[in-house]
Amino acid sequence: MLALATLGFALNFWAWALISPLGPRFKDSLGLSSFQQSLLVAVPVIVGSLGRIPVGALTDRYGGRVMFPLVSAATIVPVLYLGLAGHSSLTELLVGGFFLGIAGTSFAVGVPFVSAWFPPERRGAAVGVFGAGMGGTAISALTTVNLVKGHGTATPFVLTAVVLALYAVVALLLLRDAPGRTVPSEPLARRLGAALRLHVTWQASALYAVAFGGYVAFSVYLPTYLKTAYGLQSADAANRMAGFVLLAVLMRPVGGWLSDRTSPVRVLTWALAVVALGALVQGFTPALAPLGTAAFLAMAAALGAGSGATFALVALLAPANQVGSVTGVVGAAGGLGGFVPPLVMGALYGSYHSYAAGLAALTLVALAAVVFTATRVRRAVRAA
Repeated sequence: MLALATLGFALNFWAWALISPLGPRFKDSLGLSSFQQSLLVAVPVIVGSLGRIPVGALTDRYGGRVMFPLVSAATIVPVLYLGLAGHSSLTELLVGGFFLGIAGTSFAVGVPFVSAWFPPERRGAAVGVFGAGMGGTAISALTTVNLVKGHGTATPFVLTAVVLALYAVVALLLLRDAPGRTVPSEPLARRLGAALRLHVTWQASALYAVAFGGYVAFSVYLPTYLKTAYGLQSADAANRMAGFVLLAVLMRPVGGWLSDRTSPVRVLTWALAVVALGALVQGFTPALAPLGTAAFLAMAAALGAGSGATFALVALLAPANQVGSVTGVVGAAGGLGGFVPPLVMGALYGSYHSYAAGLAALTLVALAAVVFTATRVRRAVRAA
């Protein structure tokens, strides 16, 4: 069940990230400004993020066996639209990107589904393994630009749609919800209200907005950043972004496992401190070899580990029958954390032709998160 859920998450994230590698190409072909390009890659992020709130609550009610095939099948429509018709204007791309956000809600399906299959002392590692499915963005980074160059714009979109269709069928036939899963009977609004009253919801949301938000922001904006700041070609920038994503993906289950062995608080504190240091170094735009590359890879590892540790915290503190609702809210916060930075970076670069201010802001936010983790979150874990 863990393997099937992770596969589904990866495939949906592959779809969710299809526009990002093509951002520079659309900017050139459609004459987009830096802000318009940032908006283009950010729209699927915000829709997928906010959509996690109702989808997480629906997963508590109907289970992953229903929701995984449903989300995967629904994603096929915008994927085909973007590939076959909706890529000749900014308006068409924004409409397609809006509905492409459905793919991003798959995260809120998988966390409660996987958590229910494992005892509390193993949930951090299990959810971390599931979270490695965010590596689907690396599939997009490695294949999309080359497929478009070799076979036309429609190719990566049609290929993704076919794979999603196959997965939806397999999931419908093979996925099973955990035995003894608690099905809530309260209305959706009441369950969301109960989740919002939990301290862990807001604490984990704040941390995930930094950890996973930082990962999302870099995964969608890094090709643009590297092309603009360092003059890299689109394919080279996309490959480097894929390396960033892969390292973050590998570190996510490590963060969950370390949280099970030690404490989510300890893992989060160290991870966020590394993010702050990496952003500070990169704010000076050092040469890519070796300092710039080292800074980005350190941030990738830290953001991945921090994301895994955040949901180890959720698994530790959230009531079993509210994990989906809490996950939806926390996942939305993480996605929203990834929505804002690309817009800010694009706007700042358009005004000042520099990314230093944006990276300085990330440094300050990460440091604030370190303090928050070491104080409020630590007290909450000790009281549990």
